[in-house]
Amino acid sequence: MASDFKAIPLIDVGPLVGKIDDPNMANDADLLEVVQMLDDACKEAGFFYVKGHGIAESLMKEVRDVTRKFFHLPYEEKLKIKMRPESGYRGYQRIGENVTMGKPDMHEAIDCYTPIRPGKYGDLAKPMEGSNLWPENPSNFEALLENYINLCRDLSRKIMRGIALALGGAIDVFEGETAGDPFWVLRLIGYPVDIPEEQRTDTGCGAHTDYGLLTLVNQDDDICALEVQNRSGEWIYATPIPGTFVCNIGDMLKVWSNGIYQPTLHRVVNNSPHYRVSVAFFYESNFDAAIEPVEFCREKTGGAAKYEKVVYGEHLVKKVLTNFVM
Repeated sequence: MASDFKAIPLIDVGPLVGKIDDPNMANDADLLEVVQMLDDACKEAGFFYVKGHGIAESLMKEVRDVTRKFFHLPYEEKLKIKMRPESGYRGYQRIGENVTMGKPDMHEAIDCYTPIRPGKYGDLAKPMEGSNLWPENPSNFEALLENYINLCRDLSRKIMRGIALALGGAIDVFEGETAGDPFWVLRLIGYPVDIPEEQRTDTGCGAHTDYGLLTLVNQDDDICALEVQNRSGEWIYATPIPGTFVCNIGDMLKVWSNGIYQPTLHRVVNNSPHYRVSVAFFYESNFDAAIEPVEFCREKTGGAAKYEKVVYGEHLVKKVLTNFVM
C-alpha cells in the first residue's frame, strides 16, 4: 500500500539506462543510487517520473501530436479501424466504450497489442489473436509508433533490470520465463471536453491499477488530469513535467514481489477546457507466464506466499473481455 506521499518522486535514470546492460557496472555507485531511488519510489508511491531516459522529448511530443491529429479526424475516418472482437480487440473505440468499474470512461482511444499469430498460445490467447490496426491517416502514424514502441520496450526492460536489483534479485531475474518475451500494450488516449451532457460522467478514466509490470505514460505538458491516490485516500496530481515519463508498477509485480511493491490506484479527471492526449505503454510479462511470488521475495516477507499464481494472459483476457461496451 502506498504511503501518505504528497508528491511523486522524480528519478534521473540516466546512469541506469547507460550502464545497466554492462555486467561490470552492476556495482557502480551512480547506478546503485538510481536503484535505491527506484526501491523507495516503488515502496512509497508506486509511481515515479523518469528523466534522462534517452527518448527524445521531440519524439514524445511528435507521438502525442500524431495521436491528436487522428482523434481530430471525422468520426467516419476513425471508424475505419474500429475495435472489434474479430480484430483481437485492437483498434479505435469511441467515448464511453471503455468501462472502468462498470462506469463509461470519457475518452476515446486506440488499443494496440503485441501481435499474436493464430495458435501461438493455444486457447489461452484465442480472443486476442491478430495484428494491430494502423490508420492510413496521418500517413506517418504506423512507422512513428512502431519505432516509439521499440524504444519504450527497451527503456522498460532497463528499468525492470533496476527494479530487479532493488528487490535484491539477479539483474536479469525478470527475463527468461517471466518477461524474456514481454507482452506489450499501447493505448493512445484522447480526452475530449465537448461531451453532450446526457453522455458525460465525471471521470475521463475511472480509478484502477494496471495489469502488468511497468507502465510509461507520455502525457500532454500543460494539463493536470492524472491523479494518484495515497494511503489516506487523497488524490495527488501527477503534474506534467516536460520530457519525462510518469511510470507506475502493476498487478503482476505485486504478485511476483509478494506484495513488497504494490500498484497504486489512479484515475484521470480532465477539468481543463482543452482536449488532452496521453500515450500509455504497458510493459508486461510473457503472455503465457505463470506469475507467483518468487522465493527470495517470500523470504523477505515472512516466508509464505501472499498471492496465488496468476497466468498473465488469463488475467489480461478476462480484463479485455469485460472492459468494453461495443
